[in-house]
Amino acid sequence: MALADLIQGDSETDPPIRRPFVIAEAGVNHEGSMETAKRLIDEAAEAGADAIKFQTYRADTIAVRDSPAYWDLSKEPTTSQHELFSKYDSFWKDEFVELRRHCEMAGIEFMSTPFDLESATFLNDLMGTFKIASADLTNTPFIRHICGFGKPVLLSTGASDMEEIKVAASAIDEMGNQYALMHCVLNYPTDRSSANLGMITDLRRTFPRVLIGYSDHTHPDPEMSVLLTAVLLGATVLEKHFTHDKSLPGNDHYHAMDKVDLIEFRRRLDDAFTLLGSFKKAHLPSEEPARLHARRSLVSAREIPAGRAIVAEDLTWKRPAHGVSPSQFDDVLGRKARRDIAEDEIIHWSMLE
Repeated sequence: MALADLIQGDSETDPPIRRPFVIAEAGVNHEGSMETAKRLIDEAAEAGADAIKFQTYRADTIAVRDSPAYWDLSKEPTTSQHELFSKYDSFWKDEFVELRRHCEMAGIEFMSTPFDLESATFLNDLMGTFKIASADLTNTPFIRHICGFGKPVLLSTGASDMEEIKVAASAIDEMGNQYALMHCVLNYPTDRSSANLGMITDLRRTFPRVLIGYSDHTHPDPEMSVLLTAVLLGATVLEKHFTHDKSLPGNDHYHAMDKVDLIEFRRRLDDAFTLLGSFKKAHLPSEEPARLHARRSLVSAREIPAGRAIVAEDLTWKRPAHGVSPSQFDDVLGRKARRDIAEDEIIHWSMLE
């Protein structure tokens, strides 16, 4: 299923927890290499991601030259946003057209987050859903520009308060687009103690008709507990930074997943949904022996002569459930015995008038 179809579906009829749409956030981890970008696409597809997402920007249109860092400088020592973005802004329209074609061959959905008007315009021809980054949640004119293409929107909510989210959501509503909201903590990396996955429930409560997802910046843990917890809290779309080599220097490699991590996550996700099973309560075929033999029947607590009306003191309840259920206790009271009923007999309707 394409992400646009998921967002435009009827979220009110969906189960409370469902298998998430997984986006491998490659960002600029290609570092200007087309070969690396295609490798990221191939490895994300092989590992089971539903989409791979890049980022499209020019340093000169995203940040002023004096733009301080907001990431962990021990991992990425560049102190200027403009300087960092200048290292990785070589890909433009032609490169993303080629990457979109490679995604089609690999069988994975192509996405890229635009950060300016020009990139949003040419990306419109290449993808079915727009992603708006957390940093642009308060950028109302840019939100309107993107919504003007008439496509579903994935809006990340990092570093925002609920009132700011409501303002951004209202801007999208006014343009008539459908959208999903992504819980996100805008720290690179995000400590586990700061993940605040419980905020997913607040977004679900505040926006009951909108799909809620999670964009993760924590270090991948071997148990994949952060992402699995997000899914169990109702995150329908997951976005996780993705790299071919977690040991590389740079802002987005050290807290990213790689192919091995993603395969392990899909394995654990399969196991979790095996455990979850059905979301509609009903007895299982495998429980049929227990229904028949472990439940109870009404049983005579003493001898009941033929023709006598049954009173409460005549009855008890014991296993197995081969006779009249104790749930029909009141229906049995007052009925007459058709024959003599010995003590400790299972009561059947054929014994009663």
